Amino acid sequence: MKTRILFLDDESLALQGLQRLLRNMRTSWDMAFVDSAGGALELMRHSPFDIVVTDMLMPGMNGAEFLNEVRKHYPHTIRLILSGHAEKDLIFQCIGSAHQFLAKPCQPEMLKATLARVSRLNGTLQSNEALRGFITRMDRFPSVPSLYIDLAETLLNADVSSAEVTRIVIKDPGVTAATLKMVNSAFFGGADEISDPADAISCLGLDTFKTLAFSWNAFSPFDAALFKERSLEALWHHSVDVAVAAKRIAEIEGADKKTVAGAYVAGLLHDIGKFMMTLYSSEQHREAVGLAEERKMPLRLAEQQIFGISHAETGAYLLGLWGLPTAIVEAVAWHHTPLQASSGTFSPLTAVHAANVLVPDHSGFASKGPPSDLDSSYLAQLGLTDRFEAWRGAVREEIAAPC
Repeated sequence: MKTRILFLDDESLALQGLQRLLRNMRTSWDMAFVDSAGGALELMRHSPFDIVVTDMLMPGMNGAEFLNEVRKHYPHTIRLILSGHAEKDLIFQCIGSAHQFLAKPCQPEMLKATLARVSRLNGTLQSNEALRGFITRMDRFPSVPSLYIDLAETLLNADVSSAEVTRIVIKDPGVTAATLKMVNSAFFGGADEISDPADAISCLGLDTFKTLAFSWNAFSPFDAALFKERSLEALWHHSVDVAVAAKRIAEIEGADKKTVAGAYVAGLLHDIGKFMMTLYSSEQHREAVGLAEERKMPLRLAEQQIFGISHAETGAYLLGLWGLPTAIVEAVAWHHTPLQASSGTFSPLTAVHAANVLVPDHSGFASKGPPSDLDSSYLAQLGLTDRFEAWRGAVREEIAAPC
């Protein structure tokens, strides 16, 4: 079935340009081009769309207002902005309603690649429409309660430095993901993907980061009682440990700065799908944990039976929607099954896969089933089989030290 994409722009020349640009994609995509928000919503009432792409400044209803309507009434639809308007206040209004931000003029190949990427993501959760709707409605990922308080108090300090803020952010999966989502949008990040939270905060600037935190509530905490009740603190500690271990593995392999940063962030986010499944349905996830324990099977396979998708794919779906760097999304998606990756070189995926095997998981999720297995065929393919013991020793020293 073709992916259905709706383009909204009040300028007829812009729509004509998009039609010419995407003409050769008609065999893969069913596309509609509309010049008013009212017309777009009327079209959606008669037939659903998988993706909408909208301009920002339009008469009657602007892009932010249009996307809020789409989010409310069509939660499964992926929502993108393509605009030359970069006024921060209007961009901030779209934090919750837009999955990705692209700037005009947009390079043709970048636009096609972005649409192709989200089109592929669209099929990932076809087996569980309810979970898909939950994720596409998600406007932010909750922060660890204690870290959220620490961050808020730190940002109130007039003399706070970027380094102090980064120290907190790099331990929080939710704030890290939201920050990278924003900085990798075309309105802030430019052409290069940013994987390092420190670079992201520097690029945004502390004033903008504070505005995101306080004025636009881009970050919000988990309910503290819920966080404790569902044993999420142990899962968070495991995520931080895997991040630290993955970074160390990348460092001792002499990886470049971007790969080292990507390894850390991918490690921090590798189990974000478990957080999401617990938020979506703690009962079903407990059922998956019980099934893994009973049948002595990996948790990801038990999740496949219960949800129709594993935590790895679920987390990658969200991060892919948010436009995080490809290397991070792939590391999250395939941290248990790295041979699915096309890359034949050391990458954040390599570091996270090994780190997840080496770091004990006492979170109460994966530990009830068999432990994660090292994919020796993957390491052999990369010519890294003899490096695993060196990684084991380095990780043992790193995790034993305070984070």
